[in-house]
Amino acid sequence: MGKYGKYRALVGVALALMAGSAAAGCRLGLALGMDVSRSVDARDYEIQQQGLIAALKAPGIRRAFLTGPDQVMFSVYEWSGQGDQRVIVPWVLVRSAADLDAVAAVVGAHVRGEKRLPTALGEALSFGRALLDEAGGCAARTLDISGDGQSNVGLSPARIYARMDFTGITVNGLPIGDHERSISDYYRAEVIRGPGAFIQPAPAQKDFPEAIRRKLERELSVKLLGAAPAPLPG
Repeated sequence: MGKYGKYRALVGVALALMAGSAAAGCRLGLALGMDVSRSVDARDYEIQQQGLIAALKAPGIRRAFLTGPDQVMFSVYEWSGQGDQRVIVPWVLVRSAADLDAVAAVVGAHVRGEKRLPTALGEALSFGRALLDEAGGCAARTLDISGDGQSNVGLSPARIYARMDFTGITVNGLPIGDHERSISDYYRAEVIRGPGAFIQPAPAQKDFPEAIRRKLERELSVKLLGAAPAPLPG
C-alpha cells in the first residue's frame, strides 16, 4: 500500500469513527494545534509526534478520555505560516481505547507539510476556532495550541481575538522554550483565553512529551463547565 496509502486508509478509519457522533453526548470538543513552522526541525517534529502518540497511549490519559457518561470529540491539526494549516486527525468521537489507538495510528502515519514557513499564530487560532464549529454541540470547547515562537507573520493573536467570537471557548497553550526565553510569558499574555485557561510549558523540545501528557490530563479532567483545572503535582 505504501506510506501515503496507509495514511489515507487510517484517515478513513478516523472518519468512520466520527460517523453518527452528532447524536451522541459530548462533554468536550478538544482541538489540538501543533507547530510545524520553520523553527521546528525534523528532530523536534519527531519528538512532538512521538510525544503525542505516547500521551494517547498513557493509561491516565485513556482514563481521562473515557471516564464519565458523555464523551470527548478530538481533533489534531498542524500549523505554520499564512494559509498553511491542515487537519491531521478529523473529528473523532472517542468511545473506547480502540478509538484512541486509531487516532495514534493516524498521527504516526502523518507526514508533515514540506513548506518551512514563519509563525502565523493568529491564523493557527483562527483555523482552530473554525474547526471547533465542526465538532457539534459539545458542552465545552477547548483549543490546545503548542508552539516555540511568537507570531511573526499575519494577524496577531490580539487581532484575531478582536475579530472572531471566542465566547465560551478555552484556549490553552503549550509554549516550547528552545528558541525564545520569554515564550511562556508571551503565551500567558497573548495566547491563552477563556474559562480556566492555562499554559503548560515545555522548557525544551525534549520536555514536550511530558508537557503534552500533563496538559491533556488537566484538560480532560475538568469536571464542571467553566471550572478552573486543579494543578497537577510536581
